[in-house]
Amino acid sequence: MVFSGTLVQSGNGKALVYATGMHTQIGRIVQLTKETTQVETPIRKELKRFIHIISGIAIALGVLFFTLSILLGKPFIASLIFAIGILVANVPEGLLPTVTLALTMAARRMAKKNALIRNLEAVETLGSTTVICTDKTGTITQNRMKVTTLVLGNHEWSAYQGGLKHAKGLEEAWAAIVLCNNVRLSGKTYLGDPTEGALLVFAQHLKPMDDLPISFPRLHESPFDSATKRMVTTHRGLGGQPNLAYMKGAPEVVFGKCKQILLENGLVDFDSAARQQALKIYERLAARGERVLALAYKTTDAAQASEEGFIYLGLVGMLDPPRPEIADAIDKCRTAGIKVFMVTGDYHVTAESIARQVGLFTGDGQVVVGSELENMTETEFLKVLDNRELVFARSTPLQKLQIVQALQQKGEIVTVTGDGVNDAPALKNADMGVAMGVSGTEVAKEAADMVLMDDNFATIVNAIEEGRTIFSNIKKFIAYILTSNIPEILPFIAFVALNAPLALTVVLILSIDLGTDLLPALGLGSEKPEVDVMKLPPRKRDERLLTWPLLAMSYGVMGMIQAAAGFFAFFVVLDQGGWVWGAPLPETGLLYKTAVTAFFAAVVVCQVADVLICRTRRQSILSAGIFANKLIWLGIATELALVMAVSHVPFLQPFFGTAPIGWFELSLGVPFALVILFGDECRRWQIRRGNRFVQRWLTW
Repeated sequence: MVFSGTLVQSGNGKALVYATGMHTQIGRIVQLTKETTQVETPIRKELKRFIHIISGIAIALGVLFFTLSILLGKPFIASLIFAIGILVANVPEGLLPTVTLALTMAARRMAKKNALIRNLEAVETLGSTTVICTDKTGTITQNRMKVTTLVLGNHEWSAYQGGLKHAKGLEEAWAAIVLCNNVRLSGKTYLGDPTEGALLVFAQHLKPMDDLPISFPRLHESPFDSATKRMVTTHRGLGGQPNLAYMKGAPEVVFGKCKQILLENGLVDFDSAARQQALKIYERLAARGERVLALAYKTTDAAQASEEGFIYLGLVGMLDPPRPEIADAIDKCRTAGIKVFMVTGDYHVTAESIARQVGLFTGDGQVVVGSELENMTETEFLKVLDNRELVFARSTPLQKLQIVQALQQKGEIVTVTGDGVNDAPALKNADMGVAMGVSGTEVAKEAADMVLMDDNFATIVNAIEEGRTIFSNIKKFIAYILTSNIPEILPFIAFVALNAPLALTVVLILSIDLGTDLLPALGLGSEKPEVDVMKLPPRKRDERLLTWPLLAMSYGVMGMIQAAAGFFAFFVVLDQGGWVWGAPLPETGLLYKTAVTAFFAAVVVCQVADVLICRTRRQSILSAGIFANKLIWLGIATELALVMAVSHVPFLQPFFGTAPIGWFELSLGVPFALVILFGDECRRWQIRRGNRFVQRWLTW
C-alpha cells in the first residue's frame, strides 16, 4: 500500500490507484480531523466573560449618571461628557495589548526552553491542564532503540554475546531482520524508522549485509500498521529455488501465524505448549522494559505469500531507555495535581515496565489494552478514567481520540502528545495539542498548539509552569487596573450628587489608563512564577479571572484608599488656597488646576504601591525580591515621569488642564500608599498562615 502524500526517493515501480480524495487513507484521517471541532481556550472564555461584565458595569453606570445628571438640571452636553468620563474610567483600555504582550513574552520564554507555541492563547491552557496523555517512545523514552536481546527458538542470547554468531537459526533470523526492513544505512546512521534502524545496525554488527537485498529482490510487501501489527515481505529465491517470505511484528500476532518452530534439533510443531513457552519468554523480556518483535519465515511458490504456515524463529528485544529527567517531571506533575496517562501502541508488559521505571506507577496502576477498551461500555470506560495511574497499551489512534473526548466529557482539561498523521484528530480535539518537533510529521505539527523541539516530556512540565504563571499574571494585571476605576469614577459621582468641584478631568483619566497603567501592567505580565505555583492543584474550569473577592479588593478596598488619597490631596490644596465649600471655583484658575494635579498625583503614587503589591498573590514581596522585576520599575519611573511632565512642561499644561506642584502636594498621597503596602502584606501573611476568612473573602 502506498498512501497519498508518499514521496518516492529513488527506483521504479507501477502503482494501481484504487481510491482518490476523501476515499484514501489520508482522506479518511482528513475527514476525521475536519469533523473534530477546535476547542475554545479557557483564557478566551474568561476574557470574553470579563469584557462582558466590565462593559455592562460601564454602560450601566454611564446611563445611570447621565440620567441622574439630567434630572438634577445639568446641561445636556455636560451630562453627556460626564457619562463618557464614567465609561472611559471603567473600560480597561490596556487590556488587549497587555494580554497579547504577556502571552507573547511567555511564548518567547517557552521557546528558549524548546517549546514552540503556535497559538498564543494556548500558552495559558497549559496552566489549566489536569490530565496529560503522553506517548511513550521518544517522549518518555529517548527514542534511541538498541537491540539488547535475541531469542533463537527457546534460547536467550545477549545481543553482543560472543557465542551468538554460531547459534542455530541465526542465519534465518539475520536474513529476516535485513530483508523484512525498509531502513537504509548511511555510514553509522540510518534513514527511517528507529525500531527498524536498530535492527539493521544490529544485523550489520553480526556480519556485513553486502548485496543481500539485491540477491533476494523483494516481490511483495505487506507493510506494518497499527491494525495488522506485522510486516510481511516476499523475496525471489536463488537459482530457481522457492521464494522466501519473512515476517516480523507483535509477538502475539506472529505466534498465531506460525505452525512450526526452528529449534537446535530442527523443525518441530509450534503447538500450544511451545506457544506458552514463547509467550513466557516474551513477557520476561517485556517486563524488563524491552520492546519485543517476533521473527518468522517460510518458503513459498507465490509472489505474494499467504500469512499462514510460517516457521517461528525467535524474538528480538530492544531497549529505549527512559529520559533521565522524566521521573522528576512526573513527580512535579503529581505534586501539581496533574494526572499523567501513557497512551502507547506497545505491548502492555513493556508499557507497564517503563511506567514503573519513570515513576508513572507508584502503586497498583491499571493497564488497559486496546482490545479491552473496545469491549467496554461507556460507563465502564468513564469509571476507568477515574484512576490516577493509567497506561493504555496496544492503543489505536482512534482510541486515543476516544480517550481524549471521554476525559473532556468528565470535565478534564487535556493535553495530548502525538507525532504521526493518525494523531492529528486527537491533537486537534485536545484542549492542548503537543506535537513532536524532531520525530513528528508536518500534519501533526499543523494540528497541534505547541511543538516540542526536543520531543521531551519534561519540556511540557516546564511549559505548564509557565502557563500557570500566565493566568496568575493576567489576574494580577486585572486587579491592578481595576483599582484606579474608583478614583476615576467618584469625582464624577461627587460632582453630580454632591455638587462638589470636579476633581479629575476625562483627559487625566485617559492619562491614568494609558499612561500610568500600561507599562506597570506589562511588568506584571512578565512576573516570574511564585514559589508554590507547581505545588497547587490545577485551576478549576469554573475559576474566573474576575471574582467577587477580586472586585471587593479592587473596588471596595484598594480603589477606595486611592480615591481617599486623591480627594484628600484635592481638598488640602483647595483649603490652603482659601477655598470654602460652595464658593466659586473657576476651572481656568490656578488653584483649581493645582488641586486637580494633586488629585492625579496622589492616585499615581498609590498606583505605585498597588503595582508592587499585585506582583504576588500569596508570597511576600520581600521574598519575591523588591527589585527583581525591572520592567515594573521602568513602569513606575514612567508613571512618575508622566506626573512631572503634565504638571511642569508648559506646552502640556493647557491640554491636560494642570499646573505645577511641589514636593508637598506630591507627598500628600504617600501615607495612603504606605497603608496599601503594609496592609496587603499583612493580608498575604494571613493567607499563608491559613486564615480561613481571609482565604475565602480576601484572596483574589
